[in-house]
Amino acid sequence: MASEIVPDSEHRGLVARLPERIRAFALLARFDRPIGWWLLFWPCAWGVLLAGGDKRWGVIVWLLLGAIAMRGAGCVYNDIVDRDLDAQVARTAARPVASGAVSVRAAWVWLFALCLVGLVVLLQLRWPAQLVALASLAPVAAYPFMKRITWWPQAWLGLVFSWGALVGWSEVRSDNVDVLAALYAGCIAWVVGYDTIYALQDREDDALIGVRSSARRLGAHVRSGVAAFYAAAVALWGLAFWLLREDWIALIALLPMAGHLAWQVAALQSEDGGDALAKFRANRFAGLLMAAACYVVGTTGG
Repeated sequence: MASEIVPDSEHRGLVARLPERIRAFALLARFDRPIGWWLLFWPCAWGVLLAGGDKRWGVIVWLLLGAIAMRGAGCVYNDIVDRDLDAQVARTAARPVASGAVSVRAAWVWLFALCLVGLVVLLQLRWPAQLVALASLAPVAAYPFMKRITWWPQAWLGLVFSWGALVGWSEVRSDNVDVLAALYAGCIAWVVGYDTIYALQDREDDALIGVRSSARRLGAHVRSGVAAFYAAAVALWGLAFWLLREDWIALIALLPMAGHLAWQVAALQSEDGGDALAKFRANRFAGLLMAAACYVVGTTGG
């Protein structure tokens, strides 16, 4: 079967130029949709910067490479597990494994290759950060099954996609666990919020095939639900900043991020899949705003 370029691809022209066989593997790892690895990377950077690693730019670059590789690996694994469900949903039916463009065996080989890149990145880290990174494998492996057993798979995704904050912090320091806990908890709430927005695209198809999601669970209260998760994220991040540096300037640094999240909620059109995708992607810029706040607080914190 031909390897189709999905409607939400951000690099349609570039992907279209790839030979069909290579294109299938690029699409399988979602290289055409970089928003995923940005969202996986930002907590890594936040952990490094808030921990005072403002001069550890080499590590941050390595973590970016790791985010690209491991997000790709996670997508391949997810598509292997979900291939039957994906084939029943309009938005995901064209995915390479579900459509037959890539065999399950070839997908496993591609997954292994991406994990090798992740291993190279892992070896660049200090041993405490290595152990923390390795501990993420179990929740990552469990994630694709969460949508079958809970209405809140987004919460599990929060555990996984926020893990980089633990890795980044552990690369720089091992103290102030309370600060790290608040940062990580805030990241989880943020992920639940933005992935609920993302799940709005699939509510009808998910209902038909029995897939659960926070967007379906919240129903008509999606906007208030997202607002609550975003508010919790900002509150927890504010707590992390305050625990590290008891200064109102630390909280002021968080205002641009808070304002951006408030805009997402206020402007969200929950019945418009295109708008939901745009608001979801806006979190790439939100991550940059939070990174700037972590830099400011981390360079002057305890």
